[in-house]
Amino acid sequence: MNVVDASGWLEYFSDGPDAAFVAQVLQETDSLIVPTVTILEVFGSVCRSHGEGAALQAAAAMQQGTVVNLDTAGALDAGRLSVMYGVSTSAGAVLAAAERHGATVWTLDESVRQVPGVRFREPTGRRIPDPEPPKNW
Repeated sequence: MNVVDASGWLEYFSDGPDAAFVAQVLQETDSLIVPTVTILEVFGSVCRSHGEGAALQAAAAMQQGTVVNLDTAGALDAGRLSVMYGVSTSAGAVLAAAERHGATVWTLDESVRQVPGVRFREPTGRRIPDPEPPKNW
């Protein structure tokens, strides 16, 4: 089983220089776990950069894998893993989903590279930028 985090999905959708790192994993939908928090992150990023139509298409593609909802037990596991590894709560939620399903996490995110069960690739090209906050903030 495999989980690709938002950095991997965004690299794939943008056909970035490291898209091949996750492409085969994403195409093997029978063994792909997709945490809802990943759909949230990707949808928001694509919506900001390319509009809601493109974001809906991305979300539809992501749902070809097995979507895993964040329930209370998953939220508690996410919080535990977030604290344990010093990562964001969304990264903790991805790790919790992977832990629950015995999956490997595929990522370009430096913050989780030290976590057991994570396949990390140092980005070879541009870094995936953090999304900009809305201008009215």
